[in-house]
Amino acid sequence: MPQTNLFTNQESLDPSDPYARQRQTFPTLTDDQIARAKPFGSIEDLERGTVVFERGERTVDFFILLQGTIEIYEHRRDGINVFTVHGNHQFTGELDLFNDRQILVGGRMGEDGTVLRINRCNFKKLLSAEPDIGETVMRAFILRRMGLISHKQGSVTLITNKLSADALRIERFLRRNGYPVDIMECTSEDCAELMEKYELAEESLPAVVIHLGERVVSKPSNYQLAECLGLVEEIEPDHVYDVAIVGAGPAGLSAAVYAASEGLSTLLLEQEAPGGQAGTSSKIENYLGFPTGISGQALAGRAQIQAQKFGAKIALPHGVTDIVRENGKAYTLSLCDQQKITAKCVVVTTGATYRTLGIEDDRRFDNAGVYYAATAMEAGLCENSDVIVVGGGNSAGQAAVFLSGHARHVHILVRGPGLGATMSDYLVGRINSSEKITLHTQTQITRLDGERHLETVTWHDSKNDKSETHPIRHVFLMIGAMPNTDWLQNCVQLDDKGFVCTGLQIADNEAWELARSPMMLETSAPGIFAAGDVRSGSIKRVASGVGEGSMSISQVHQYLADY
Repeated sequence: MPQTNLFTNQESLDPSDPYARQRQTFPTLTDDQIARAKPFGSIEDLERGTVVFERGERTVDFFILLQGTIEIYEHRRDGINVFTVHGNHQFTGELDLFNDRQILVGGRMGEDGTVLRINRCNFKKLLSAEPDIGETVMRAFILRRMGLISHKQGSVTLITNKLSADALRIERFLRRNGYPVDIMECTSEDCAELMEKYELAEESLPAVVIHLGERVVSKPSNYQLAECLGLVEEIEPDHVYDVAIVGAGPAGLSAAVYAASEGLSTLLLEQEAPGGQAGTSSKIENYLGFPTGISGQALAGRAQIQAQKFGAKIALPHGVTDIVRENGKAYTLSLCDQQKITAKCVVVTTGATYRTLGIEDDRRFDNAGVYYAATAMEAGLCENSDVIVVGGGNSAGQAAVFLSGHARHVHILVRGPGLGATMSDYLVGRINSSEKITLHTQTQITRLDGERHLETVTWHDSKNDKSETHPIRHVFLMIGAMPNTDWLQNCVQLDDKGFVCTGLQIADNEAWELARSPMMLETSAPGIFAAGDVRSGSIKRVASGVGEGSMSISQVHQYLADY
């Protein structure tokens, strides 16, 4: 029986929809591929209705249909919905087969049949041993997750007031972690019924409804939400990792890919979502190999999958509070939730935190009119409105160009006399040629006003010594960042701005204890390395972060050789 997508079985399917690419999203394996896969699993006869996996389970098996069908279903607020049926020589699964998180959907036999069941360990061996099968599976898994997200399948429902800063934080956390979410405004009729069902008052919003088990969580923190959704993976407390990487920006993801692919036991710790600051960029156009550009979130998502494919464990949301060296060898890292992990080496890739305006009460409107990222989610909030972008670097330029396709008009505010010294020429050219973007030089915001949401912005033009107040409800801050190194104060040497010193910068440090000189990316603590934006003297670009992340692993190998 051929695969059928019941949820999107329409002639007018959007060509960009992953479900329109049936042969790639739901491929059929050849007889030869099936024969090569059989040694990795066991053949089982299953009756109709047998549940082969259920939403909320972890480390489920991989199934290839030899005969019969498997129905893939989701739990919705109106009951169970079957949206895909796998047929002969097709296979189950999506990206969560590369990690230990709770899966998003269930699967059951649609009719009596025969399956090839492959456990998680042998599944990874299969992908490594049979590259053509691995490529087919990887492409299908990526497209399937994209399909789940775009069609809100296997999703949770976020009940919100659109002006809620908490709601934006929750939505951003879910979307950046690739979790399907259905947004419901509390003013809609369907939402009123749902709020009545779960006895939710407006003051308890935002709330997340998890349809499996009829669970509701009100105003959860990111960590609480991650626990409820099974995004938090168990970290083995007694395992000694070869390398622990702290921070999943471009440098951290690159380090994880290279460490895991080269056989190192790898743990990547991230406090929010993979991608770092780059993950919030709407479009990166000067990254090698992507001539039409790629969003930061898409780039980070691919890198995350790549690292997991090679066996890296990505643990989130976990922040590190302290590092202590035990017995002159391994390092113990203390996490925010009181857990401790041990690693022979540490790579610090924590990047930087966004700078604020530095005016009175400047954090009051965070996520309620003031944003530090310009993605499709934020752009949707400011359709046909005037917006402000503050900053003169590439991130600000990319944000302004992207937002000009959604907003009525974009105002760029910079303190300096122009953009030429701080922004790539291709972006300056686009800004200058756009009728929807106005550049205000030697201008800065002096006041933000509003009640629950930003309502007006006052800026001062120092050229003309003139202040103006405008009814603008959306401000995007792209004014640089400060290094995330507070947790490293007593562990490694920092420069006067708080960035991590490495290599020759610490060669004369009295605390250095080895006969050899520190390697280029090694800190004042032997075996702790730094890469990317957090490193003193680094070039603040995605490409350089990726390069330093990969380079750090070659130096990790050198350190481990003498361990």
